[in-house]
This record gives sequence, structure tokens and C-alpha cells, in this order.
Amino acid sequence: MAKHNLTHPDAKNMLQGSSIAHFVINKDHTIMEWNRACEVLTGHSAVRMLGTKNHWMPFYSSQRPCLADLLIDLAPRSEINKQYKNMVIKKWDLVEGAYEIEGFFAPLGKRGKWLRFTAAPLVGSNGKITASIETIEDISSRKEAEQEKEKLNKELLKSNHRLKSLVLRDYETGLFNRRFLDEVMEAELTRAKRYNQSLSLIMLDIDYFKSINNMYGHQFGNLCLQQLAKLLQKSVRRYDIVVRSAGEEFIIISPGIDRLQTLVLAQRILDEINVYNFGERDSTVKLKVSIAVVSYPEEKVFKSENLVELAEQVLIRAKECGGNRVYTSGDGKKSKTKFLLQKTNKQENILGLRHKLDRITLRANQNLIEAIFAFAKAIELRDHYTGEHVEKTVLYATQLGRSLKLNTEEIEDLRQAAILHDLGKLGISDKILLKNSKLTDSEYTQIKKHPQIAADILRPIHFLRSVIPYILYHHERWDGRGYPSGLQGELIPVGARIIAIADVFQALTSNRPYRKAFTKDEAVRIMKEGAGSQFDPKIVKVFLKLIKEKKIS
Repeated sequence: MAKHNLTHPDAKNMLQGSSIAHFVINKDHTIMEWNRACEVLTGHSAVRMLGTKNHWMPFYSSQRPCLADLLIDLAPRSEINKQYKNMVIKKWDLVEGAYEIEGFFAPLGKRGKWLRFTAAPLVGSNGKITASIETIEDISSRKEAEQEKEKLNKELLKSNHRLKSLVLRDYETGLFNRRFLDEVMEAELTRAKRYNQSLSLIMLDIDYFKSINNMYGHQFGNLCLQQLAKLLQKSVRRYDIVVRSAGEEFIIISPGIDRLQTLVLAQRILDEINVYNFGERDSTVKLKVSIAVVSYPEEKVFKSENLVELAEQVLIRAKECGGNRVYTSGDGKKSKTKFLLQKTNKQENILGLRHKLDRITLRANQNLIEAIFAFAKAIELRDHYTGEHVEKTVLYATQLGRSLKLNTEEIEDLRQAAILHDLGKLGISDKILLKNSKLTDSEYTQIKKHPQIAADILRPIHFLRSVIPYILYHHERWDGRGYPSGLQGELIPVGARIIAIADVFQALTSNRPYRKAFTKDEAVRIMKEGAGSQFDPKIVKVFLKLIKEKKIS
């Protein structure tokens, strides 16, 4: 700023008549001029302020600094910053003796204000600085606007963080979503490589979940997903990350543990899911899940997406082998995962496409299976006995199949056939199906049609054709007097013979509309009597051994 001199009368008159708050203070911190605008702005009269320096201090609250200390004293700026924390120094010219400061001050009797002080030196006739002229400007409105803007910016920043968090969260379960998985997996794999640590991934998919949605509604299905999400979060370690990657598919990222440790964790999760009742008090279901476990560095992968793709391949094998089990890349057919070890781009493209087709085919097949199982579930809604009967029949049949050393695929066919063996009852009228007394001959003739009805429903579905013989012939007898075709002995498929035994034993030990349940001993006696006539005697012998060993109750 230029130097000024107020010794001329006109200059003083201009100062006093200005609408801008001006005052003059000398080197002794004594106020020499105090115009009307200063009186209005500060509430202190010129009579009180002129000729004194003691009244300058009360102009500020005891917590605020005295600007008089800054007007002439050319203190280093670093010291000013330390002493006067409520001020913002816009300009500080040690040579010219001018400054510009903004600060929050509290004049006595007034509300606190943001004031802007600008000063310029006044020189005497000898050319030396004798005083300073200072201008005061109320900038409270501007500061409030700036503070409001800053507040809004902070809120906007918080909102952006919240929105980003929401974008990375699944709105139904509150878990992280697939987008988050894509962001975090590469970082986790990079860290595992850098520090020579393990990184494991658990991929979990609910078996036949569509049937639950179809029978109980999507709201009930969503409740089950939410409960499963909470169960997973409780089951994993503190540092594990749970992600909902698709509709009924979940992924758990487990840093720092190898394949064996992850297998133990995955099996514990499977066991906890199998015993948990999902749903509400009046309506609960059991969920079955397929789980894949893959781990670095056991899996020789180069990118994080390779680890995820490998998990998807392992999950396909788990489902193809019956589901509700934990699988690793070492289980089942290893050829499915070879695409990860290929070197050329051409091979990766072809085999990667094959992987995607396998995934799509699995999903399509699963959806069709779920639709069929939804039909089977519908029987339970019509006939509660049938629903309970199916669950026990599946248990007996699969245990019997394992004891007979059937292979994995045969046991899975047996399980599906046991689930669907009464599917044909959908074609039987409620009047017959729910009758409380013994059936007439004509009604029994109608009931005998249910195996054929089931076979007709399933025949168009190619991947369920292997289970059709088990369903169609499960009412055939060893002596050839059964239905629908009168097959005899070993002409009856072994799966149908197994289901026949499981079916009858479960029926005998259950209450029926027209009779009470037999005791276990009575049911065992009836099964023994039927060996060689109604049932395959060798299979009956194995079945009775399971009962004796209490493997079937």
C-alpha cells in the first residue's frame, strides 16, 4: 500500500465523513482518530476511544487478541501465526508496514463478528512512519456463506462416501456385492504374492433355491437369504470378507489361510447351514448348499479372475455330484480346470468360452430341476403326510444306496428319484388323495397311475431321464405282481427296488388318515415277511442291518 499523511484538515474531514469504518493509531497504540462508521460497527463512541489505548483492549473479549500489538510492531509472521490463531493473515509486508488480516472478534455488547482489517502506514514530515490508518469491514455474511459452503462440502463428501459404500453393498443382505469383489480380489492376490501368503476363496451356492421362491414366495426367499448372510458373517473369521456375488451365490474371501484350513472352515459352515431352520416361526425350511474351495498358491493362478473362475468350475462339479457338499479343485474331474494352466491366448479364449457355456448350462439345468422340485413341493401343500414322507424316503434310500456301494452318480439319481417318486400324485384328485378311509377298487386304480404320470412329466427333460425308471417302477414287486408293468426280480431297476423298500418302511411307521403308525418292530416284521415276494431279499437284509445298527431310525 502507498504511504498516507492525515495532517491536512481535508484529509481528516474525509476520514470522519466516510461511510467506511476507519481509525488511526500511533506507535504507542493510542487511538488518534475514530470515525462515525467505527462507532456504528463496534458500538464504541469516539469519546471513549480517542486519546486512549486502555479502551482498545476491552474492544475485544478477553479470549481475543489485541490488534494494536500488530499494527506497527513488525513481528515475524511465524510468530503471529502462533500467537493469533483466530486470524487469517492475507498480507503482511514488513518493509511497507502494511497488512491485511481477517479474524473473528467479539466487541463488547455486540455479537461476535468476522472482521477484515486492512492497514497502511502514515508518515510524518520527516518521512518516517508515525502511525497507521486502519479500515474495518464486517465480513460476517461472507464468512458465514463460506462456512456454510464448507459444511455443505463436508456433507457432500460424507454423502459420496455413503453412496460409494451403498454402490458396493447388496441392498437385500447388506453384504458386499460383485462390484466390490472385482475391486478387492486383485488387491488381495497382489498382497498374497508380495508377502508370500495364502489366499483362499469359498464359493457357496444354494441348491434348488428357485423351488423355495416358487412355493413360498420371493419375500420368504429374501428372508432366507438375509438369514443366510447373517449366519455366514457369524461363521467366518474376523478378517474374512463375505460377498453376495449373485442371486443365491455367495463368496468368502479368506486371506492368510491355506486350502486345508479353508476346507475345515467350509465344512463347518456347511454343517451350521444344514442344522439351521430358515424362515419364520410358522414356516421353516432347510437349505442345502454346494461349496467350492480354492486357494493360492496351491492353485497356480496368475490373476484374481482366474481364482474366481476356478471356484465356479469346482462348484459345477460339486453340484453335478449331488450338491450339499464341499469340493476342491482336487475333487472330481480335473480336466474341467485345465483352462487356467494354458499359455496361449487362443487356448485361453476357447477354454474360457467353454467355461462360460458350462456355467450357463448348469444354471439352465438347475432352473429346470428347481421347477420340477417345485412341483414336488406342491404335493406337500396338498398333503402334509406326503411332504414328510418324501424327506424320510430320501434319507432311507440314500443311506441304503451307500451301503450297497452305489457310485456317486447313482446315489444322486437315487436321491432325485426319491424326491420325485410321488410327483405323479399331482394328477390325482384331492378327493382320492385326501380320503380318510380305505380306497375303493376304482380309486386304487386311479392311484396306480401316479408313477406313469410322473414319468410323463419328466420324460421331456433330458438330464432327468436317468431317474425316470426308478420312479416309474418303484411299485413293482419282486414276484412280478406289482404295477405298472409287472416286472419281476432283477428286471426291476435297482434304484426302484431301493425306493420301494424306503417308501414302504416310511409309510408303515407314519400315521395315515385311515390307520395309526406301526411300531418299528412291527414294521421290521412286515419288511421281513415281504422279502422275496414284495421286495428284493438281499436289499431287505442290508436295510434291516442298517436299522439294527441304528443308522436308520
